[in-house]
Amino acid sequence: MLQLGMTPTLHLIGAPSSAGAYAPGQEKAPAAFRRHGLADAFSEAGRLVRDEGDVAQFRWRPDRARPKAMNVDAVHRTAMAVEDEVAKVLADGGAAIVLGGDCTVELGTVAGALQGASSAGLVYIDLDADLNTPETSDGALDWTGTAHLLGMEGTMPTLAALGVRRPMLGPADILFFGVENITPPEAQTIDALGLAKIALSEVKANPAAAARRAVEWGSRFERLLVHLDVDVLSYVDFPVAENVRRCDGLTLAELSTVLDVMLRPSNWRALTITEVNPDHAPDEAQIFKQLIAVLANALRVRA
Repeated sequence: MLQLGMTPTLHLIGAPSSAGAYAPGQEKAPAAFRRHGLADAFSEAGRLVRDEGDVAQFRWRPDRARPKAMNVDAVHRTAMAVEDEVAKVLADGGAAIVLGGDCTVELGTVAGALQGASSAGLVYIDLDADLNTPETSDGALDWTGTAHLLGMEGTMPTLAALGVRRPMLGPADILFFGVENITPPEAQTIDALGLAKIALSEVKANPAAAARRAVEWGSRFERLLVHLDVDVLSYVDFPVAENVRRCDGLTLAELSTVLDVMLRPSNWRALTITEVNPDHAPDEAQIFKQLIAVLANALRVRA
């Protein structure tokens, strides 16, 4: 168990799955992070690092049998495997760095973090809210992650029932950070449930202040979890995300400022990185070097 004042060991958990995505590519991200020196960068930042390897890989494919919830069985298997790995890491006092994969990987991280904890809160860094159910989505479960965490009506029972309780999170347990692309049904859900959010415009106006607000929001939880969908980045500024839309997301420098604040609290226990598609990087080595430097700096041990 982690003793008071100790810096937790970082445990890398690969989730090479694009099962819930719109197309393949994200399943290659864990290998790319390792290939370009993520573990070494964390070590050079003063952190102890253990690589726990990967759960089973799944490459996206069309699922004509379940057009509204494509590859749901593979999404479920991946989430269960991630749940087991995260639960073991956190029980031993470590911190989990979950390398996705698509956004449904977060279901496993949250389920694992709930084991043995009195409470867990999730800061969801994403341009999208992912509050769709299969019926209001387009077949990709990627866009339904938070709906399943909240156990919304119409979600897939196998996914919503992950973890030690259902729903896995209550409305007060999730904060949307950097969100901008909200569909009308999602906006209704946000209003009806009183879900907290810090909009993209607020983050861009003052990244550090927005991140401090998120940290303050999360201070009441035993375990604070951070979900990072790199779709929140401006694709033109930093082309590595699954979604290639040309929108005014965060710059890499703004994201660096956010993470430098958000990964500092003593109750922070997991970072799940999703939607990284190595195939979209014009220069893979350069792109990953930059992204890894941001992550390592945010997790650097400081005197």
